[in-house]
Amino acid sequence: MTYKLTIRSNGEESTFEVDPSKAPFGHDGEPGSVLDVALGQGVEIDHACGGVTACSTCHVIVTQGLDSMNEAEEEEEDQLDLAPGLTTRSRLACQCVPDGTEDIVVEIPSWNRNHVSEEH
Repeated sequence: MTYKLTIRSNGEESTFEVDPSKAPFGHDGEPGSVLDVALGQGVEIDHACGGVTACSTCHVIVTQGLDSMNEAEEEEEDQLDLAPGLTTRSRLACQCVPDGTEDIVVEIPSWNRNHVSEEH
């Protein structure tokens, strides 16, 4: 089962078709995480710790599909407490792994948008 992942940042968006069975995509974060998928598609999301839940730089806000993601563990919640602009829909991109049952839309918070770039 595939799903669509949309990453919105600074008025722009990138959308990808994702097959969870092909995870990991060979990048940082949990296999199949939003960060793993984004990096596999050439979209850089800042992640100073390398995707190991040791910072909050990959903070994203899940505007659609939150219920289809794994539950945040205590380590992720502790790091999110340090993130600026925290909301009830905040997750670390390195830790949130969609199960493929819903399309996902994530927003990069404004404080982090200058760290997002699409490689060509």
